[in-house]
Amino acid sequence: MYIFLVVFMYATWANVFSLGKMALEHSPPLFLTAARMLLAAILLLTFIAIRKRSSFRLSVKQILSLGLFAVFGMYLTNAFEFWSLQHLTAAKTCFIYSLCPFFSALFSYLHFGEKMNRRKWLGMAIGFLGFIPVLSLQTGSEELIQGFSFLSWPELAMMGAALCTSYGWVLLRILVKDSVSPMMANGVSMLIGGLFALIHSYLVEPWNPLPVASSGILPFTQGILIMTLISNIICYNLYGLMLKRFTATFVSFMGLLSPIFASLSGWVFLGEPLSPVIFFATGIVSLGLWMVYSAELRQGYIRKAEPAKLEQEAPAAN
Repeated sequence: MYIFLVVFMYATWANVFSLGKMALEHSPPLFLTAARMLLAAILLLTFIAIRKRSSFRLSVKQILSLGLFAVFGMYLTNAFEFWSLQHLTAAKTCFIYSLCPFFSALFSYLHFGEKMNRRKWLGMAIGFLGFIPVLSLQTGSEELIQGFSFLSWPELAMMGAALCTSYGWVLLRILVKDSVSPMMANGVSMLIGGLFALIHSYLVEPWNPLPVASSGILPFTQGILIMTLISNIICYNLYGLMLKRFTATFVSFMGLLSPIFASLSGWVFLGEPLSPVIFFATGIVSLGLWMVYSAELRQGYIRKAEPAKLEQEAPAAN
């Protein structure tokens, strides 16, 4: 039941890359990040204020953790991601974003002491090899802003987004274990991260009076509303729910399936060609995913629920 929810989450989330690329035609990346985060924060915090005001009682330790989550998991992640998305295809951006499991494994080891055995190392090595063919695919836009060796600056920025995201998810897991609800953690961190992005946008992006042309306000608003509903409202909170049952490493590793969904979404909405390299590489990475999952299952990091308990929890999960 919960495995299917994780797959559904990533299948839905993958559409955000195509939607984001369309929104970037009308807005610079930082303002897009700020608008999306602040809208989601207002919706989530208003809902919490109506339903459960006691959630706003936070300790100093929880507030500090929320601040770190806001900077890494919201502000830096989305700023890097949307800047990269201007130059990369939706499918390639999503695929590089799938580096998250490797960073998550490192952070989970540092924060939670989750052990790395030979099977997990082998699975991660196989998964990493799957990235090499995709990194060799470059568009003309990437070649104009080449970084180091065969990596372009957009690719490096997207790797930075994956690194920040992974650390953010580990911080979210700490918050959830510290009795902060996923919705509250996401709402507060989106508010803080959105304000950082808004200030950054005002300082470096052209405001006249807004960074969005009058002719692009309607499509920009439509894109923001859809992206906020899918990513910030549904998927971010579903991710927090999944962290109560699975490790941050495994939930991130399941994201290696999303490039396939992103490829299909980019083909349908943007007319991007379906790359057999991405499908082939995803297959290799998925093999690594299965090895890591089986290892974590044996180590007891992924807990199995009893059938009766699953039946009781299923309505709430849906």
